[in-house]
Amino acid sequence: MYKKILVLSPSWIGDCVMTQPMLRRLRERHPGCTIDVFAPKWSQAVYRRMPEADGILDNPFGHGALRLRERWRVGRELGKRGYDQVIATAGSLKMGLLAFATGIRRRTGYVGEQRYLLLNDIRRLDKAALPLMVDRYTALACESQADFDGVSSRPAFAISPASVAAALAKHNLNTDKPVIAFCSGAEYGPAKRWPARHFAETARHYAARGHQIWLFGSHKDAAVAEEINALSGGLCTNLCGKTALDDAIDLLACADTAFCNDSGLMHIAAAAGCRLVAIYGSSSPEHTPPLSSRARIVTLNLDCSPCFRRECPLGHTDCLNKLYPEKVIAIAEDLDKAA
Repeated sequence: MYKKILVLSPSWIGDCVMTQPMLRRLRERHPGCTIDVFAPKWSQAVYRRMPEADGILDNPFGHGALRLRERWRVGRELGKRGYDQVIATAGSLKMGLLAFATGIRRRTGYVGEQRYLLLNDIRRLDKAALPLMVDRYTALACESQADFDGVSSRPAFAISPASVAAALAKHNLNTDKPVIAFCSGAEYGPAKRWPARHFAETARHYAARGHQIWLFGSHKDAAVAEEINALSGGLCTNLCGKTALDDAIDLLACADTAFCNDSGLMHIAAAAGCRLVAIYGSSSPEHTPPLSSRARIVTLNLDCSPCFRRECPLGHTDCLNKLYPEKVIAIAEDLDKAA
């Protein structure tokens, strides 16, 4: 039984959400242990909503930054904190080097970029046996992959009524009318983004029925969100780039239903507990589905999809363009009936 465990978090927001079941399993296997998470600033809000994370340590390295000498120095500093185990969640050489530099007795992770000498508790990932990303993370919390029972719990954020009220006041919002949330971005690329005109038609449908429409995303999604708002006739409140992630989590928790592309915000909406319609184009829900009993997936399952490309290689993006709003709205209405 370990007393202190360090988890090196993934970089992508959605992946961070999917590590919560791993933290929960660690807590079950090592009662009373301290679990610290080493995470970049942009994802730390996610871990602040996980009761399983005792401490959050700042990862100063951005996407793709090598800075190997600095990684070694940071790793050595982490190693002085007295951990019994470090878990490297990503398969990169950079993360493996950081884990090795800590000198922590047990260094756990999957075989990756030449990491045989860097980790000493190396797992060979069987993708067929573990198709879900969440299960791959949870299995790392077990003594070995063979000891994993194949069942991951679902992420569930701790949402404080006080922080929700503060977020509403901060952004001059209220819940007098039911809220529909749109998460219209997808950082991976346009082949994962439902068209703005489809979102706008959906906004008109719900506004006519007395709902308010809130648009969520980063500053990178602001232009697409503004297009949705313009096409809807100004029916939406565009919050893209205006909310910190902490606020976005609280505000998403206010939503009656969220319509999301396959993105980090989709996983956040699921963990925040709102009803969710997850829209898939070039990607597949067989690997990273929304982890919620209140979620429904909508996809056309065309012969050419999923292609996992950032942009449609055929130039038409039919997997999303032909996924018309009436089909998506019907899925949401079925979800309402099941509530």
